[in-house]
Amino acid sequence: MTVYLNGLGTAVPPHILPQTLAEDTARRLLGPRYAQFERLAPSFATSGVETRYSVVPIDWFTHDKGWTERTAAYTEGATELFIDAATAALKDAGLCADQIDTVVTVSTTGIATPTLEARAFTRMGFRRDIQRVPVFGLGCAGGVSGLGIAQQLAAGCPGSKVLMVSVEACSVSFRTDRMQKADVIATVLFGDGAAAAVLSTEGQGPKLGVARQILWPDTLDIMGWDVDEVGLGVIFDRSIPDFVTANLREAALKALDLSGLGAANIARFVCHPGGAKVVTAIEQSLSLPPESLRAERDVLRDFGNMSAPTVLFVLKQVLENKQSGQMVLAALGPGFTGAFLPLEAP
Repeated sequence: MTVYLNGLGTAVPPHILPQTLAEDTARRLLGPRYAQFERLAPSFATSGVETRYSVVPIDWFTHDKGWTERTAAYTEGATELFIDAATAALKDAGLCADQIDTVVTVSTTGIATPTLEARAFTRMGFRRDIQRVPVFGLGCAGGVSGLGIAQQLAAGCPGSKVLMVSVEACSVSFRTDRMQKADVIATVLFGDGAAAAVLSTEGQGPKLGVARQILWPDTLDIMGWDVDEVGLGVIFDRSIPDFVTANLREAALKALDLSGLGAANIARFVCHPGGAKVVTAIEQSLSLPPESLRAERDVLRDFGNMSAPTVLFVLKQVLENKQSGQMVLAALGPGFTGAFLPLEAP
């Protein structure tokens, strides 16, 4: 059963965070506590990020925060992002919220129960019998894997309308108490945002294939969260670009083979731009021409790494640029996992 991407929408929070401001603030807050800060500071200029957005204003980061304040900021900011992105996707699909049968909510940067779609229920205007599928823990792979889950739900119930919303508020996990390199690099790269997609077996739009996940053994320490009494602490290993260069191609080819595709069939890989070095590693691993991932670099520059939604920002730009043909969405996340999803754009 063919599933179509009927609508796609993105959203960012109201607080703009230029990279220069992020660097100045990090230097003021982290510099006195972390002896290696100045050694890592050039990363702000070489990361490929120029602007990001945050659910909280810059002054919020001045004082140390605990779970209560972080959760409050996440819940409020992520709910607003959910509504904005979902509304944009519904508008793009020409649908109203009460026409949605299932909503898949993907988020890894905060914990909220009731989950975000329930908090947005009244303002969105969802039906009371809507099926809710909240998904936690997919990290940067969540945009691709979440879209894959939504595709399977739509294919399993022909005629139904499925809304997938990926929301991340990375900024609320900023830490001044953990003096680790990963925390500084996270401060360099990550921002907040949301993306949403409407899927069904009816209507028109790009055709979605079946998503595949490739999990590497003995890689739990590459990416994820440390959970302690203060909040979530990022695990972001320096080996990621080298790991991508060495391992992405084999995983991508295996995922393509499972879908009956080969590398020669692919007009465009649509990738999650984890950082400037990661984008370069993707090009090298997949033997792509230099600068072929221009949309990825543009999104990284303008929004930073928003974790799960980022690849859908890239997809939106690719489709708006009228690129067509057989594509594959690709992202890497905690596990360590590669997520791949074929998409054929008319």
